[in-house]
Amino acid sequence: MMTSKSMVEARDLYKNFGETCAVSGVSFSVPIGQIVGFLGPNGAGKTSTLRMLAGYLEPSKGQAIIDGVAVGDDPLAARKKIGYLPENCPLYDDMMVLDFLHFVAELRMIPPSQQNERLRPICDRCGISPVLGKDIGQLSKGYRQRVGLAQAIIGDPALLLLDEPTSGLDPNQILEIRALIRELGKEKTVILSTHILPEVQASCDRVIIISDGKLVADDTPDALMTRGTASRVTLLFGPTVDVSRDSLKIQETLANISVVRSVSSRVNESESTVGFSVDVDGEADPRSVLFKAIVEHGFPLLEMHREQVSLEETFRQLTRGVDANEASA
Repeated sequence: MMTSKSMVEARDLYKNFGETCAVSGVSFSVPIGQIVGFLGPNGAGKTSTLRMLAGYLEPSKGQAIIDGVAVGDDPLAARKKIGYLPENCPLYDDMMVLDFLHFVAELRMIPPSQQNERLRPICDRCGISPVLGKDIGQLSKGYRQRVGLAQAIIGDPALLLLDEPTSGLDPNQILEIRALIRELGKEKTVILSTHILPEVQASCDRVIIISDGKLVADDTPDALMTRGTASRVTLLFGPTVDVSRDSLKIQETLANISVVRSVSSRVNESESTVGFSVDVDGEADPRSVLFKAIVEHGFPLLEMHREQVSLEETFRQLTRGVDANEASA
């Protein structure tokens, strides 16, 4: 159950690596019980921010607070509240899965007499019970990620920090890990760092986008797809006798409508139809305005459909100019 109390507070976080500023003044607060997608292109500063929240990286400036505990003031107390799955989770390949989990349980100070009872439901939940007797080095990428998730929740943390948890997985494995994350999110606060946008739409209550080390958006997925962007309407006209002439005339008319930001042609269904996509400013439904203008000009409208701008397009707009090939911070 989500409350107003903050599980995570990032207060004006900065991280410099020499002359490079990887994170620049990032601030946000995450209430208890929320699943947050932390998005950004490669090199945007996602991993550096998560590492500062987890206490693995000291901020150059600013403060990370976990459930009221300042990470810099009492890192051990803060880490007890955190389950962390780094990207490419480091595991001991020469250890059996069960031995590794017992090792992590010891690090989490779980008494040996309680470890089996603690590990059994976790292994079932993460789907790794069939491979407990195998060496980690023998596991597939999907099972390795599952083992990484299992080690992250052994201490029953209130907060999960997951850095690219589905990176390198096949479609079936992605669906399985995504379902597990949603299940975990019912009882824990989750920050999910990723650049896979369907991951966010399927799993997250809220999206934070970082670009070039700076926070550029913080809202729900639905709100981000409408706020500050155009809605899109697709239109199909026909049948028309002179496709070339009518297409140009219709496009010019649509472009001159006050709410229209841009008009682009679509693939026609047949030789006698004409299709367009129209991007429209504002959040209000633009179809009545478009329909009125079309009727006034007598164009043969067959279909009109309002689309929502995708989260992917919103992401591109907000992170435009960032070098996607830049090395991860």
